[in-house]
Amino acid sequence: MLKQNVPLKDFSNYKIGGEALYFLNAETEQELTEGIREWQAVSKALPENERKIFILGGGTNILFSDAGFKGLVIRNCLGSIAVNENEIVVGAGTLISKLCDFCIDYSLSGFEWAGGLPGTVGGAVRGNAGAFGKETKDNVVSVTSLNLKTLDIVKRSNQECSFSYRSSIFKTIATDEVIISAVLGFKNGNKEEIEKSVKEKVEFRKSRHPLENPNAGSVFKNVPFDSIQDQYKNELQQYVKNDPFPVVPSAKMIFLAGLKGKRVGDAMVSEKHTNFIVNSGNATAKDVSDLIQIIKDEVRQKYGISLEEEIMRLD
Repeated sequence: MLKQNVPLKDFSNYKIGGEALYFLNAETEQELTEGIREWQAVSKALPENERKIFILGGGTNILFSDAGFKGLVIRNCLGSIAVNENEIVVGAGTLISKLCDFCIDYSLSGFEWAGGLPGTVGGAVRGNAGAFGKETKDNVVSVTSLNLKTLDIVKRSNQECSFSYRSSIFKTIATDEVIISAVLGFKNGNKEEIEKSVKEKVEFRKSRHPLENPNAGSVFKNVPFDSIQDQYKNELQQYVKNDPFPVVPSAKMIFLAGLKGKRVGDAMVSEKHTNFIVNSGNATAKDVSDLIQIIKDEVRQKYGISLEEEIMRLD
């Protein structure tokens, strides 16, 4: 089941990345557990620094290294989906777009905010993805995961997932686990109204985001307004939005720092949305990383703020 020397750029929205030493494509829980057992046997012969495991979802917010990944990349494609009254039990590898369509088909409301959101359910749960003032945690009832070392199944309630802004326990403490599925809660609604709302969100993203170029979505988290230094608050107050608490969009700070269109090689700050770095041709991971550092330095110099990355970087 394990494959070797698989090009990671084929699984990244950025179209950037070297090869994974080992690669597992898991479409069922059985394939996942069998693949991990195979890896446990194989990895015994590898040096310690090559026994790392990385869980890959849709590849929509990841920057792979030009040198690839010396370890195992597991592509989580568990795509089961079923409805139980006002709850949906959904596999972690299910695309957000498919879940939105499912909600429309069953007239389930409460997930319209995710219309056009890229990636998978597992990635959204892990990073507590959000938009339009809503977050994934607002829908989560429980999450089931698999411990990669012991192969034990772990089930957590919403509260036990320790959700926070763009984070969860799976990002901070339970890093040896892979999300298998989630139970998400909704409310009954009108099918036509739900579909209209989802389409509005999709069209909003198309009009505002540079989807015509390879990208990894928002590079930086938005900045909580209460963390802005007093001398800059008057200037930035006009740009505050709720996401879901008062924040200053990083895109606005990057724009005001004069970085729109800034390039390093073929990596470029999007002229359409300045919190996106796009691959305008044959950008390397180093190009993107160097541009990220320039942005951080310029925004820190202008506003005294250290932007926090939302994308993941895999070395």
